[in-house]
Amino acid sequence: MNKTAAITEQTRQLEIAALAITGIGKFIFMDWLDLKFLYISVTILFWVSYIFFRYKQNKAIVQYWGLNTIRFKESFLELLPIAVLLVVSFIIVGEYMETNVLSWHIIPILLLYPLWGIVQQFIMIGILASNLRDMQSVQLPTYIIIILTALVFGAIHYPFIVLIIGTFFLALVYTTLFFKDRNLIVMGIYHGWLGAFFYYTIMGQDVFADVFSKLL
Repeated sequence: MNKTAAITEQTRQLEIAALAITGIGKFIFMDWLDLKFLYISVTILFWVSYIFFRYKQNKAIVQYWGLNTIRFKESFLELLPIAVLLVVSFIIVGEYMETNVLSWHIIPILLLYPLWGIVQQFIMIGILASNLRDMQSVQLPTYIIIILTALVFGAIHYPFIVLIIGTFFLALVYTTLFFKDRNLIVMGIYHGWLGAFFYYTIMGQDVFADVFSKLL
């Protein structure tokens, strides 16, 4: 059975609608109301619950989304040199720009942020890119879908121009690799790690303090 056959057109449309609501919620709760921890927690809970719900209906869905161990090692090693190069570049640029605020605070972020990274990659690639590729009502070339996904991922990081540019190019690479049967979990992990270093070096932002200081 085709692994996409069990996904109806209506389900794909509802998933994209849920993605749109999630994106709008980011601007309301994170950017406007400054409720970062609440928004991230609720978003993770919702989408992880949805993954389990769909898994109960169709166990093959996790393979379709790339949420399994298939090609995990290959994908991890393939992206490792790029990740190391980027982290070193972030630190060097951060030192030059005097925005480097690296401290022990990054350790819990490196442990926790990959979960948020996996959810983000799932939303952008597993939901948006995959549905645009496989919806019967949408007939777009693969390269257009990759660019559209990257544009949406970049736009969601508005108003931070550096983040918009960085996430745009990151999404170009990740979506391209995903369409070549790479592992989505690996991409989410690297997204979390790279994002953590990006905030602490280029952005000069202590994410741990920003998110958790209000709770302590």
